[in-house]
Amino acid sequence: MTGFMDVISLSAIFVWCGFQTGNFVQLAIAIARLWEPNSSGVGRDTAFHMADRQALTSLLSFNAGAFFGRLGDRIGPHKRSWLVLSTFVQVLLTMAAALVIWKSGQDNIAAKRGDRSWTNALTFIGLAFMSASLGIQGIVGKRLNTQFNATLVLTTVWVELVTDPRLFNIRQKVTTRDHRLMAAVALFGGAFVSRAILAQIGPAGTLCVGAGVRVLIAFAWIVVPGKPVPQ
Repeated sequence: MTGFMDVISLSAIFVWCGFQTGNFVQLAIAIARLWEPNSSGVGRDTAFHMADRQALTSLLSFNAGAFFGRLGDRIGPHKRSWLVLSTFVQVLLTMAAALVIWKSGQDNIAAKRGDRSWTNALTFIGLAFMSASLGIQGIVGKRLNTQFNATLVLTTVWVELVTDPRLFNIRQKVTTRDHRLMAAVALFGGAFVSRAILAQIGPAGTLCVGAGVRVLIAFAWIVVPGKPVPQ
């Protein structure tokens, strides 16, 4: 879902709704630009550009979604009720994003880099819903503390994968290595599928598909085996 959702925002405005490291660095560049001369060479570039506003919207919304995860700490981050509830909240946020993007009248993808297809107020709201949904997903994964919880920052997965002491031990099952590989493949697959769907039905329709997948994920938590209770 991380790859699936990120492709939608990246294809429209070249801003991540899940990978917040890039957005945070972009905001640092926006502040540093205050000391640079503008394109005419006279004065300074003090404008808060569209890309910077979208990056800030995504970052703040993502953190708001993650903050919502504090509720899970009260309920119990490993309890089935929280896992189902939090995933259904992600479904609602994804559906809300689809509706807002559709109503914005800018339900398309960018033709080329720098030519943003989402520019009006409604698309900012849609981006906020998308980012908040991944913020919730991020904290849920983090609290579960598995090899799959780092898909929002896949760099960690790559570093741990290539430094795994049993990386080349292909004759033996290595759970940590195999799960990291699965995480990377799943992220790539989600991004690939998302872009393929996006080219056919646009962002709003693709978000509806994503919401449907999240519904399946919510129901999947019901049948995932629980941890044995220590005696």
